[in-house]
Amino acid sequence: MTRKNQGPALAPAEEAARYLENAKTILSEKAGKKDGLYADVKYVKMASGTAYSAALLILDEFLKQKEGLKFTKPTSIEDYTNRVRKYDKKLMRLLVEVYDELHIAGYYHGTSSARTIQLGLDNVRQMLTYI
Repeated sequence: MTRKNQGPALAPAEEAARYLENAKTILSEKAGKKDGLYADVKYVKMASGTAYSAALLILDEFLKQKEGLKFTKPTSIEDYTNRVRKYDKKLMRLLVEVYDELHIAGYYHGTSSARTIQLGLDNVRQMLTYI
């Protein structure tokens, strides 16, 4: 699949930031937040998946920078955590939190908690500083 009418490919950090911005837009325009809860879980799941994808883009780039030619794309969350742990324990902790907040609570379970999703988004933003 090719990118049509989008110009040259973005750098990994820019692409991850774009995903993160898309997730925030989905939440603000579609999910309907009231009293700290989102009204439409469908859009929370969509935004959580998008933001989690940004985290995986960040991790892939981080590992490419560390492993060079030996890099192969991780195939599981355990593979990501084991490999990232070798290089940076703080990034590994952020990954575990993002996995819990966005992938499990947000995408898989469809939490309506705005606080949980916001924590996940903030953690992805912190992960961006690593690439």
